[in-house]
Amino acid sequence: IGASTGGIEAITKILGSLPSSIPGIVIVQHMPPVFSRMFAERLNSLTNFNVKEAETGDYVGQGKVFIAPGDKHMRIKNISGRYKVECFEGEKVNGHCPSVDVLFESVAKEAGKNAIGVILTGMGYDGAKGLLAMKRRGAQTIGQDENSSIVYGMPKVAYNVGAVSKQLPLDKIASCILDVLGNKK
Repeated sequence: IGASTGGIEAITKILGSLPSSIPGIVIVQHMPPVFSRMFAERLNSLTNFNVKEAETGDYVGQGKVFIAPGDKHMRIKNISGRYKVECFEGEKVNGHCPSVDVLFESVAKEAGKNAIGVILTGMGYDGAKGLLAMKRRGAQTIGQDENSSIVYGMPKVAYNVGAVSKQLPLDKIASCILDVLGNKK
């Protein structure tokens, strides 16, 4: 999941509507460092997931949600069929660190068709290129629609470049994720 302006509420709503029995989730929400840890702690208390600020060495797994640290990029690596998180310092990408594109491009490369990409409300274009890479590798991709977005920037650019398979209002995204997961079994 990638988000910026308005994403805190959107992510909270989606996670609150999903069962913790689903595969693990990695999230880039544009925010400063101290706030990313607080956001993870808040989600941990409000949802059924085990949510924490990501650290290098964490493994993505059922019931787990990792939030990218506010001053580091996050990517995943496929290690013998398990997805390991790597957090690292780097230049801003699309004006952001963490960058949604950095995460999504790693998911495209490492998880391919075994992933679902979700781009939510936010200003700018971060995430569009990475989401398109995910779609090209067989992942299902979902974009938040204009009416339910606080800022219809990131999802609009992703939609316009052909990266979005399904464009949906915020309150339909969780059920779409469950539908996709049901079809993968």
